[in-house]
Amino acid sequence: MRYSGSTMNPLNAIEFTRALVEIESTTYNEGAVGDFLAEFLSMRGWAVEKTAVPQPDESGSTSPRWNIYAGVAGQTPELVFSTHMDTVPPYISFSEDAENMYGRGVSDAKGIIAAQVAAAEELRAAGYKVGLLFVSGEERDSAGAKVANHNPKGSRFLINGEPTDNRLALASKGALRVVLRAAGKMAHSAYPELGESATHKLVEAMNRLLALELPIVEDVGPSTLNIGQMQGGRAPNVIADQAEAQILIRLVGDSAPVRAAVEAAVAGVATVEYTLEIPFVRMRAIEGLPTMIAKFTTDIPQLSNWGEPLLLGPGSIHVAHTPFEKLAKKELLEAVVLYVKVAKQLLV
Repeated sequence: MRYSGSTMNPLNAIEFTRALVEIESTTYNEGAVGDFLAEFLSMRGWAVEKTAVPQPDESGSTSPRWNIYAGVAGQTPELVFSTHMDTVPPYISFSEDAENMYGRGVSDAKGIIAAQVAAAEELRAAGYKVGLLFVSGEERDSAGAKVANHNPKGSRFLINGEPTDNRLALASKGALRVVLRAAGKMAHSAYPELGESATHKLVEAMNRLLALELPIVEDVGPSTLNIGQMQGGRAPNVIADQAEAQILIRLVGDSAPVRAAVEAAVAGVATVEYTLEIPFVRMRAIEGLPTMIAKFTTDIPQLSNWGEPLLLGPGSIHVAHTPFEKLAKKELLEAVVLYVKVAKQLLV
């Protein structure tokens, strides 16, 4: 069911969330939800821009995908609400009961889109200069945010939406994606002395990394390290000539000392490649609002030209990316009120 509420009436954020979730938009497949948002916002009187976001080779797709910007024609926004249109796989269809909505994206981040649109329309009606920016690719590489950063609209503030339980984030951890590779020499496994095992080297490298003492910041917490994937070798009876591991480190400060520690730890057994870095970010508090520390990363570092960032949204990150993703309807409606309140405090 596509939401078709009257353009003359206030937005029903719950029904709008349903409409968004019913459009499958896992990363690289955001085109349809972008088209829907562009048409919907145009019908409600917004001036809409669609900007193409390139597909990477790894997507295997040539389907179009977009960033969507909506503002008031001829007006420079003072504040822009932003979040992402893509979701992680697999797609989970929408369902609901009296209290909650369920399905892929209800909290991360299609319910947030609905809350931001509802808040922006209330603020626009009250004469505030606001805009909306919805991007592709956040769940993978922030591709849409990087494109959007080349075309800012002059806003003073950016309120980015992620599941923070309607608490204002004082900081957001960064991320450092690391690829370790080990090389060896193939041989018959009955004669290991004739070969050199790359997988044994990689296991040794992993043990060294797990023993590292990573930085800790008192008011933020520790850096954390996750070995997400390991692969290598040819067969159980063959000494492995190659092995690789994918690692993600959550940063609580500058990446330089972490890089140095990683490289020193695996020296002599594996090579190091950094494939992604998202910096650690600190943000302001606002009097009267509850706060939190976001242990996850966001598009904020890639939207540096859109104004001073704040991070706020309904929903729990603990159920995002799981089969049990949900969002309380009450919390969604509270987010609309909260977004309006924060915007008015910033724009005094």
